[in-house]
Amino acid sequence: MSSKEKPTLGGTRIKTRKRNIAAPLDPAAFADVVIQIYLDNAGDLELVAKSVESSELNFSRYGDTFFEVVFTGGRTQPGTIKPDEGERHPYSVIECEPKREAILPSVIYIQKILRRKPFLIKNLENVMRRFLQSLELFEDNERKKLAIFTALAFSQKLSGLPPETVFQPLLKDNLVAKGLVLSFITDFFKVYLVDNSLDDLISILKRGKVDDNLLEFFPSSKRTPEAFYEHFTKEDLLPLVEYYKKKIFEVKLKEMKTALTTQIAEEADMAEVLETVKQHIKDAKLPDIEVVRILWDVLMDAVQWSGKNQQQNANSALRQVKTWADLLKTYCTTGKLELELIYKVQVQCYEDAKLLKLFPEIIRSLYDQEVLAEDTILHWFRKGTNPKGRQTFVKSLEPFVKWLEEAEEED
Repeated sequence: MSSKEKPTLGGTRIKTRKRNIAAPLDPAAFADVVIQIYLDNAGDLELVAKSVESSELNFSRYGDTFFEVVFTGGRTQPGTIKPDEGERHPYSVIECEPKREAILPSVIYIQKILRRKPFLIKNLENVMRRFLQSLELFEDNERKKLAIFTALAFSQKLSGLPPETVFQPLLKDNLVAKGLVLSFITDFFKVYLVDNSLDDLISILKRGKVDDNLLEFFPSSKRTPEAFYEHFTKEDLLPLVEYYKKKIFEVKLKEMKTALTTQIAEEADMAEVLETVKQHIKDAKLPDIEVVRILWDVLMDAVQWSGKNQQQNANSALRQVKTWADLLKTYCTTGKLELELIYKVQVQCYEDAKLLKLFPEIIRSLYDQEVLAEDTILHWFRKGTNPKGRQTFVKSLEPFVKWLEEAEEED
């Protein structure tokens, strides 16, 4: 007979894990409560904020619905901006006047909510992204209100709102092609610059990864610097126009430097290099003084330096000057431009340790190659204004200047 006990009728109770049964989503009931808070407080956003903060509503579950109520006064149908069924309140952002002072209280109100419930920032991002991607579904004045709200949100440094959340959804081809994005971004710029500097605006554009492609806000048929200047000049945003002109100018300078550095490093034919310079000057409308600066930079950038070997470095620099003297001579056509070239040599020799002792030799070589005139060198020696290393370089150039003066006296 087995020693095991016979099973009893009651058996052994086996514990089973109860499955969590998720309550069904009910955004309509949530929205109704929030709407009622607005109505009970007659739209006084300070009182609304206090009531919202003290409520036991499930914001972590219905954050998107909350911001739909803030922006439109009620829920919107999934994937659209169309109103859904249910009551609405008349104190939303969309119902405000399209003016800065009318919309600012809503921004401050949201800021208060986010300070107490920072997790809601993701829901704000979700709703703003959805609305911005659907700009064509709003009326003109509603788009203007959204632009004002967005500008004020950044101006008030609304907790953690990333600029890319705003700018990237705007770059949808269909929105840009209809001119809706340009209109939106123009209103955004104008409102933001009321309280902030151009540098602040550029910082936001950089964080939003759009500072290098501002023309993409324009329809493709108007995607030119000239259209940019014309549009924002008309909108009285001259600082932005000046910024963009400077940016375009810097891009063209860089392109010219890159092209010339490659040609000089490969020892291209002089005629070919001169043609490249000519084309870039025409394209970028470069002033002569910038051309002289660029030419010196690219000549020195193309030199194969030899570490700390001073004599080899001197030979390399002087060989470069002699080889490309005609290039420099072509554009150093006045005493003012020659003086600018001396200043470029002075600053580079001051800032680059391996060139520190080469200043007098480079100046002498430029003189021998007829790039620099005697009068220009003497003027720099007696009246030069750039202080970088001046005292040292004046002293090192004294023997050459003395020779020039003696030659002048003999003449």
